[in-house]
Amino acid sequence: MIPSLLPTYNRAPLAFVRGEGSWLVAEDGSRYLDLGAGIAVNALGHANPALVAALTEQAGRVWHVSNVYRIPEQERLAEMLVEKTFADTVFFTNSGTEAAELAIKMARKYWHEKGQPERIEILTFEGAFHGRSTGAIAAAGSEKMVKGYGPLMPGFHALPWGDIAAMKAAITDRTAAVMIEPIQGEGGIRPLPDEDLKAIRALCDATGALLILDEVQCGMGRTGRLFAHEWAGITPDILMVAKGIGGGFPIGAVLATEAAAAAMTAGSHGSTYGGNPLACAVGARVLEIVSDPAFLASVNRKAGLLRQKLEALVAAHPAIFELVRGQGLMLGLRCRVAPADVVAAGYARHVLTVAAADNTLRLLPPLTITEEEIAEAVRRLDAAAAALETAPAASSV
Repeated sequence: MIPSLLPTYNRAPLAFVRGEGSWLVAEDGSRYLDLGAGIAVNALGHANPALVAALTEQAGRVWHVSNVYRIPEQERLAEMLVEKTFADTVFFTNSGTEAAELAIKMARKYWHEKGQPERIEILTFEGAFHGRSTGAIAAAGSEKMVKGYGPLMPGFHALPWGDIAAMKAAITDRTAAVMIEPIQGEGGIRPLPDEDLKAIRALCDATGALLILDEVQCGMGRTGRLFAHEWAGITPDILMVAKGIGGGFPIGAVLATEAAAAAMTAGSHGSTYGGNPLACAVGARVLEIVSDPAFLASVNRKAGLLRQKLEALVAAHPAIFELVRGQGLMLGLRCRVAPADVVAAGYARHVLTVAAADNTLRLLPPLTITEEEIAEAVRRLDAAAAALETAPAASSV
């Protein structure tokens, strides 16, 4: 008999009733150190007082009016994002998936309005994850996500990850855009080197193709800059944002240049809930905090400490871990055993991590994690690895 909740998740046998900064409290009162942050969502930790205050204050005013009307909170957040980024304009969504859908539509509409409707192809990269809608899974193209869903949206061409030569060969006069994550999240915390991102930007400039960057997971301060592409010194034409921008409240956004967005006129796109007053009030407070140079400096300092300790962890447990990769507080441990085994061993030691593709364990702690909590987290991972080394049934990959 099917359960009341559609069984599309293999859920851990844990339920949490309260959050406090970097910690989650389970039903039995036990405390877990959270290195997943809701998969890079709780950027400022659980129950952050500043966000609680922003949400509570707005909740006492107005929750929802729809985009039939002006929404001052939405306008304020859009102006803040335009001021702090490359963008000229912003559209608010409820999720990263919805942001991906608009980015795809925007790129194709751009060329249609330019009188080149045949330019519909979007180049993507193997290992990508852009969401779960039919358009987003078509963009990623992996068999795991597309199998059984019938005809998918055409016009996507997935290239080998980071293969600039393949991209040069693939760009044609039918290419509308290139769509890529500066750091793959679900794909295994795989960073694209700055030089490759610069090369992709140059190829787009040379051919006219738009550059769409998906920073749903790697954006909002996670790498030590407001957005990861800033490290390479380039800007996209279209940027997808979600997860951390709401600090736990559902909100996403598409940021774009005036040129890229010019074809998106009244009636060309919409959202009932997107950019509602609650989401935007919280998002504005998150952005105020995360964009502060002193806050970003603290992320970089803590990221250096965490990476140093993780490198030592890999050296101490070469049968369990292979290497550390990533940037900022978006780090991955590539494993020599099944990542799910490490996650489970972590549960037993009250530390929470997230598995990813390419045999990788994701570490995505709140950006507010303390240095003491980083040391405690690595001690617990060390204990988990030691347990796996002596476990007779540990599975290898």
